[in-house]
Amino acid sequence: MGDGRLPGKVKRASALRRVPLLEVVQYRTERGNEGDVCAFELPPDASPFTVESPTGRTMAIAPGDTFLATPGYRQSTKWVDGTVPPGGLVPGETYWVLADSGVVGELIGSSPTDLGHLASVRYLGAACGDDGATLNMRQFAITGSGEANRTTPLYLLLGTSGDSGKTTAGVAVLRALRAKGREAVVCLKATGTSSVAELAVYQDFGARQCFDCADFGLPTTYPSGREGIGDIFAGMLDICLSQSAQGLVVECGGDLFGANVPEFLACVKTRHSDLKIILAATDGLGAMGAQRVLADIGLEISLITGPCTDTSTMRERVATMCGVPAINLAHRLGQGT
Repeated sequence: MGDGRLPGKVKRASALRRVPLLEVVQYRTERGNEGDVCAFELPPDASPFTVESPTGRTMAIAPGDTFLATPGYRQSTKWVDGTVPPGGLVPGETYWVLADSGVVGELIGSSPTDLGHLASVRYLGAACGDDGATLNMRQFAITGSGEANRTTPLYLLLGTSGDSGKTTAGVAVLRALRAKGREAVVCLKATGTSSVAELAVYQDFGARQCFDCADFGLPTTYPSGREGIGDIFAGMLDICLSQSAQGLVVECGGDLFGANVPEFLACVKTRHSDLKIILAATDGLGAMGAQRVLADIGLEISLITGPCTDTSTMRERVATMCGVPAINLAHRLGQGT
């Protein structure tokens, strides 16, 4: 197995959306590490699978295809766990596509088999630029900003689990801000796995600009407790708060403990004094637990939503238990309010 060349228009997954197109992609048979632009091959006798393209569409990877993706980490309470092995991916070895944005690594444990992206692929090598240096997402991250405006209204969406209604709540907040005449609203998916489709939801409802971890050089914000993540979060917030926005909507993927959400909360506390926290909870017990966790770090919930507010009985119970207003924002979106 030796070095190789690929056409510039070779298929690529969305985690690499900020990497510019090349006339020719040259890769070397060297180990691939987190964020590196890497070439992978789906064996000719394998079944096809899908990833998200840089435009957000679902793109098929056919048997025999070579495509670009990146090594990365993922930790999920519901879907896939995976890691980059010490020393990086080894050319010629097989690894798993851990997320549809094109995060590839070693699969940890078992995983649901009905995920469209979950497939075993062979690692070929890492792409290099004209100067011979390995290409990495970090080289194309957003850098520099104007002065961060600490008084920009900041709405923070937190959840007790995945699929608890955070994005639905974020869209409701965005719509409410725009209804009040605030046209320049910025949205940030601060933690979790990069996803063009998730950002597009906010764009569909009028967000002026949308960012996630791929814009700042990372395919995901895993693993928990990673070194230097506080500095990355600080850069994210400073750039978002320097956009002359009339509001910043921030969604933290996953639950309160994964994807370095605790580190993000510590960071945001030092950069903004007036947070409005909306909690999306699946049940009343989760809402109470989240409230206590946040209280321990000096944060208060402004509103509770999510499946725990699906009926009037549940809403009244949660509001009484937590002493916080409970509103089903999904229902309100359906009513156009």
